[in-house]
Amino acid sequence: MTAQHRTKIWAWIGSISGILILIVAFGAMFLSARWKPILTEKIKAGVYNGSRHLYRIDFKSINLNVITGSLALRDVTLIPDTSVFDSLRKKQLAPVHTFELKLKKLQITRAGILTAYFKKQINVNEILLQQPSINMFFNKVARKTDTIKDEKSLYDLVSKTFKSVHVKSIKIVDADFDYINKTTPKKNKKSIKHLDINVNDFLLDSLSSNDITRFCYTKEISFQLAGYKSVTKDKMYSMRVDTIKGSTSSKKITVKGFKLTPLYDKLTFARKYNLQKDRYNFAFEKIEFNGVDFLSLNTDQKLHAKSLNIGPANVEVFMSRESPSPPGFDKGQNYPHMALKRLGMPALIDTVKLMNVNVNYSEFNPASKKIGSVDFKALSGTILNVTNDSLQLAKKNHAVADLHSLLMGTGKLNVKIDFNLTDKNGAFTYSGRLDRFDMKSLNPLSKALGLIEIESGDIQHIDFRANGNLRSATGSVKMLYTNLKVKLLSDNIDGEGTKKKGFLSFLANTILIKDENPQKGEKPRTASITNTRINSASFFNLMWKTVFVGIKDIVGVSIVPEKNPVKQQKVIAKKIREQKRADRKAARKARKEKN
Repeated sequence: MTAQHRTKIWAWIGSISGILILIVAFGAMFLSARWKPILTEKIKAGVYNGSRHLYRIDFKSINLNVITGSLALRDVTLIPDTSVFDSLRKKQLAPVHTFELKLKKLQITRAGILTAYFKKQINVNEILLQQPSINMFFNKVARKTDTIKDEKSLYDLVSKTFKSVHVKSIKIVDADFDYINKTTPKKNKKSIKHLDINVNDFLLDSLSSNDITRFCYTKEISFQLAGYKSVTKDKMYSMRVDTIKGSTSSKKITVKGFKLTPLYDKLTFARKYNLQKDRYNFAFEKIEFNGVDFLSLNTDQKLHAKSLNIGPANVEVFMSRESPSPPGFDKGQNYPHMALKRLGMPALIDTVKLMNVNVNYSEFNPASKKIGSVDFKALSGTILNVTNDSLQLAKKNHAVADLHSLLMGTGKLNVKIDFNLTDKNGAFTYSGRLDRFDMKSLNPLSKALGLIEIESGDIQHIDFRANGNLRSATGSVKMLYTNLKVKLLSDNIDGEGTKKKGFLSFLANTILIKDENPQKGEKPRTASITNTRINSASFFNLMWKTVFVGIKDIVGVSIVPEKNPVKQQKVIAKKIREQKRADRKAARKARKEKN
């Protein structure tokens, strides 16, 4: 075959191919033009009929490419019909959640258009929604309790039009998401920006509803929120979250890098308010829910999880005593198990695990003009049966915490707390033990808040046990220690000026304070304890103060901060003066008897 013949053959093949391409192109254009109104009608009718006339979808234009199987809808809106919803509510068929959707473009790729038209089967590779605005409404609706189901399934609603619907991937990218609870007197709105949602392998056919490996007809629904930042409504804190991730297949929700940071330093923050206000500073590296029941969370707004892991984390709480307590406010309502009752949804977490959480509590004492603090380092442990769910409470109404920490970073402390979750008076019991501890480690607390410096003191161990409620706690304490000596720091506590500080410290150590327990030749001293909580005192304030009431009795005088440390020092001085007078009186009596 000559070169001239080969050239003619290739020209002939090229001409035929070009003609075929033109035919296909014109055919695609013809079909696209022909099918645009058909698809528009089918999409609108499918959404309308498939939602029991609840939703209507509208869009400005539709672009179709038959060859690639791509479809694009522009300026899309999806809006529920409130009159239809009310009708469904009366029939007890209304959904728990309704949605409003607005977006510039909805892209569908590699859709089997011919298969959909001729075989009534929808097969789609991907549906992409970029930067949509989504409003999700929670509605309190009654559901039918009849054993006979008269409610049609989603497949029943679409089966007259399509035999099956299969979408490999649905992606919602960079969404503005608002969750609105319509059951509260004032609509409770929670907003999230830059939310990504992925839906994998959505299948709707005659069998998929019974497939236990699927959640809402899908193999997996996952979501991610990255780089969330905001300022609280009162402009006092900044809030940041690095990532929030969740997945129905792994049954996990993971929060990383959560920070709540005050915008002002401690005293500036406190002085922004006329009344006492706690200042928080939180930094959680990781918070993770495991074994989450997403179906119950979606349909009933119930949070059920196998475990909640918290930590590593740093938690700081500060309060200034400069300002008065809020009138009429009782911090007893913020007991952990009382606050749990007020949670906005039923919750059941089998096990809460704390892992390496550092806790710091500090107060400003206007008497000393200083801030005193106490540290609990590496707080870890478990809390079992954390719930406010009425069904679970009927089975088991106690939550039990077993926690261990390092007091001031050195003393091994173990505390067990048993919360009665149904008691109206907030009943609880607690017990614990502190092992070997150098009492000088308490000076960051006692010097600023108690105006007392601990010069020496070695604790062998402290054991304590108490029963408490909203108003008080009673129990017992045993503390073994040696070599306790203190220094009084308050000026003018006896009305005689600062020159008496050293002398008063000497008298306190020699007359009032028992420097060891047990003392030589005696049995170890124990103390029965009773403490009444004031409204401005917290749950943990009641716990530690009740224990220290017993420590005071064993030691002989307070070495820990009281509500009014200056008054405390005056009481000490008064006791010393009374003891001095009694000693002088006894000396005079002894001299008279001798003469």
